[in-house]
Amino acid sequence: MTFRPIPILAAALCCAALAGCSVAPEDSAPQDSTKFTVENTDQFAALDPAAEAAVTCTGLQERTLGDGRLEVVANVKNKGDAPVKVRVQCQFQDDQGEPTESSARWQALEIAGDSTAVVRFTSANAAAKRYAIRARGGS
Repeated sequence: MTFRPIPILAAALCCAALAGCSVAPEDSAPQDSTKFTVENTDQFAALDPAAEAAVTCTGLQERTLGDGRLEVVANVKNKGDAPVKVRVQCQFQDDQGEPTESSARWQALEIAGDSTAVVRFTSANAAAKRYAIRARGGS
């Protein structure tokens, strides 16, 4: 009887190749609607149907500066393919929900189609502990 290494080697290679097929698939990437969300976006509200249809907030970050003032960064995403203009405002509030500033200024924001713009707000004083970000259709 003669020893033939080729059939044994071929069988071993087939077993090794088939062993790679039993590996579990990797998890898929997160969906676009959640991958940019940094923190809770409940403090963002669209005030009119135009803003509600045009933009969404994909993330909010807040931090307290060294002097005690509150800084908020909002990621505002254009839902459509065409450029959109909106106005965005941040109303800073104390612990009881009362405004800490007499008037919050509206910022004009133009966002390219299917893009995200970053808007930064800083409170005028250290009394601000909470905030509400609002958007409305721009002109």
